[in-house]
Amino acid sequence: MTRTAITLTTDFGSADHLVGTMKGVILNINPDIEIVDITHSVLPYDLLDGALAIGQAYKYFPPRTVHVVVVDPGVGTDRRPLLVSAGTQYFVAPDNGVLSMIYAQEESVTVRHVSAEHYFLQPMSTTFHGRDVFAPVAGWLSKNWQTQSFGEEVTDFVRFALPKPKPAGSGVKGVVLRADNFGNLLTNFSAEDLPQVLAGSKFKMRVGNAEISKFAQTFGNGAPNEPMLILGSSGFFEIAVNRGNAAKLLGANRGAEVTVEFA
Repeated sequence: MTRTAITLTTDFGSADHLVGTMKGVILNINPDIEIVDITHSVLPYDLLDGALAIGQAYKYFPPRTVHVVVVDPGVGTDRRPLLVSAGTQYFVAPDNGVLSMIYAQEESVTVRHVSAEHYFLQPMSTTFHGRDVFAPVAGWLSKNWQTQSFGEEVTDFVRFALPKPKPAGSGVKGVVLRADNFGNLLTNFSAEDLPQVLAGSKFKMRVGNAEISKFAQTFGNGAPNEPMLILGSSGFFEIAVNRGNAAKLLGANRGAEVTVEFA
């Protein structure tokens, strides 16, 4: 029998006790659970970065996985804790839009405001709801699966849309969503946005201080210090340099404008 998993996605980093403490809370409630770290390196307070992290990872987990997502600049305020049932999986997170990619990708979504405070640790801190709210809610959910016992359904939950590419002259304009640990630049262009690239059409992409005209199937197809465009595993086009750092080489990062023109 497959063990139920709880995943953790946070902007807490690994230098402090925060993540370990959350795991301790979960294990005290359900010692039979499998805890998986997706990442704790979400950019601090960055809801888009958190949404991208969980949005790209959750589909690869078994049904009935519980995903705890704590990127929570509004901790201690009146923002609501949520329990979300989406597809075959569950999500516990603050109501600040960090689950926006889940809402966009799943057709069947039920969102509950977690108001049953007997599931929380007491006394409850105003600054560490990862420990006192989200971790225990995930732990208890993995034991009873009674989503309705945590609170009422809501429909006015916070969500945002990823920035969409827009027409620009004879081409299209987009943006860099994030730079990963290797310096690869994730754009907001999907395969549907740039079918000409996949069809072999010549193009010119401008970002930062560089112009890119090469499309490659994978990282190893590029020459040293040669920026290239690839279709990444996330389904978005990425700007990369073989064994190099595209963000540094191009002088570009999150939010940089990207334009594409076709011959």
